[in-house]
Amino acid sequence: MFTAHARSLSLKNSEKLLRRVTCKLPHVCPALTAKRLCEGPVSRRTEPGYYVTTPIFYVNAAPHLGHVHSAVLADCLHRHWALQGLHCKFATGTDEHGLKIQQAAAAAGKEPLSFCTEVSDRFKEVFRSCSVSYTDYVRTTEDRHRRAVEHFWNVLLNNGFLYKGSYEGWYSTPDESFLMPTQVTDSTDSLGREIKVSTESGHKVEWMKEDNYLFRLSDFRTKLQHWLKSNPKAIQPEKFYHLVLHWLENDLLDLSVSRQRSRLQWGIPVPGDPDQTIYVWLDALVNYLTVAGYPQAHSHWWSVVRHVVGKDILKFHAIYWPAFLLAAGLPLPQAIYVHSHWTVEGKKMSKSLGNVVDPHEISQRFTVDGLRYFLLRQGVPDTDCDYNDDKLMKLCNSELADSLGGLLNRCTAPSLNPEQTYPQFCNASFPEESEEPPGRAVSEDYEMVKAVSELPALVKKNFENLHVYKALEAISRCVRLTNGFIQRHAPWKLNCRETEDSLWHETILHVSMECLRVYGILLQPAVPELADKILSRLGVRPGERSWDHALDFLSKYRGRDCLYERRALGPDTGVLFNRLERNTPQAKPQKTGKKQKSVLQ
Repeated sequence: MFTAHARSLSLKNSEKLLRRVTCKLPHVCPALTAKRLCEGPVSRRTEPGYYVTTPIFYVNAAPHLGHVHSAVLADCLHRHWALQGLHCKFATGTDEHGLKIQQAAAAAGKEPLSFCTEVSDRFKEVFRSCSVSYTDYVRTTEDRHRRAVEHFWNVLLNNGFLYKGSYEGWYSTPDESFLMPTQVTDSTDSLGREIKVSTESGHKVEWMKEDNYLFRLSDFRTKLQHWLKSNPKAIQPEKFYHLVLHWLENDLLDLSVSRQRSRLQWGIPVPGDPDQTIYVWLDALVNYLTVAGYPQAHSHWWSVVRHVVGKDILKFHAIYWPAFLLAAGLPLPQAIYVHSHWTVEGKKMSKSLGNVVDPHEISQRFTVDGLRYFLLRQGVPDTDCDYNDDKLMKLCNSELADSLGGLLNRCTAPSLNPEQTYPQFCNASFPEESEEPPGRAVSEDYEMVKAVSELPALVKKNFENLHVYKALEAISRCVRLTNGFIQRHAPWKLNCRETEDSLWHETILHVSMECLRVYGILLQPAVPELADKILSRLGVRPGERSWDHALDFLSKYRGRDCLYERRALGPDTGVLFNRLERNTPQAKPQKTGKKQKSVLQ
């Protein structure tokens, strides 16, 4: 407090000399500051939070990299909002009805429910292994969901938006969807026979005519246009927002929302009409309401819902689902976040090509945080991204093992930090730029401090726009700046027997650790296990890892007290992130100071 008070009075040179002495005094927290720090950041649990969803995943096949990408992206958003003290709900689950499931179960010689349970459990396991921290896992075969769907159907019917009629057109069983003539093209099957296929998915389509229930989708084109034009952030990234507006330039045809029970038994029967089964997409979309508590106490969570979806199901979520909600008199989603696909050597993953990437196997070989970091760092939402092992290894080795791991090692290695404590900061060595005479910090150091100070706001902005890759890119850039700061001043060359060198040595480590502490906090949503290792090694306690603590960066530089100064570091848990190799399993942990010792100089 002396430093802050003296600065406000425009210190004279004699006072500045006195302040040099204070760098050696024990750190004392004023009572008010101690009370604030003990209480932690002001709780925001009573404020409206966020309800984030993934699509529910179809159980006709095992989970693949695309499923995990959706789940990890939603998980990252969920963790990001929770980090800010907001009360959040995060739902994922499995879509278990429809003709594809009926056929897949029959082919496997199993009852549909038993078949669905086996595959659903595989999704649960892969999400658990990838640290996906959902708060609710919904299955469309649950009673709570059936009740929600039946109620929703009756609301649509009573509001006059469902009617029985004859529907005729091209139908894709794999897509569970009728298609417009413009969405169908000529092709040939594996035997050279002429067939019709969907232009969007490439799946075979067949001409079908049947009596079923139709939804008056044609009534909602103007309302959907108004919603989007009044809410330009409703669909993100912007590319997909404009795509949906383009779709809405054409008239919407009424949508078939049931199937004849004789053809589709595996689904929820239409209330009051046992000869019809509710269309799997209407059934599936209602899952978001099911988790919110529909039809009883759902209003709180439904007012803050945000969907994460792949671009292939954008039309269902950005046109059909909002139209259903409008017809039911319910609020529309706050936002629909859309991501693109992962390819392998430029080709869509498929079992027939044998190029499906198993996320569980990848996480075992390259670690959970390695897989999460790669998906989030390389997953540009409006562009398809190509997966290969070499790309993952190169990125993680460069940014996690070398840059971030090297920085942690430099700060905590016994050769530079023999006392194994969070060092003190000396204002005389690193004064604010406006002060004279200058300390030992140079202009690049001030640029680094400015960049790290602005980092939380930049990360938050990019998260809100679904540009997680840009947020991680910004963190990586600051890590490089901090490594440059240490390399520039080479604390290993200082003579710590001399007072000024000793103070500067401690200040270099203090500034570097403060940067690392901020990076550790901000990385928690993306790579939670890695972030925990960083913060635990720095001695940062569980209650000191919130968003507010990231904002309290380098407090001694600004004349405030530092909570961490002179605190003992956490135990040495070895190398932060072992370098990855293509054909070997995950390396055993190595002690810090051995393999990475060379980065000290």
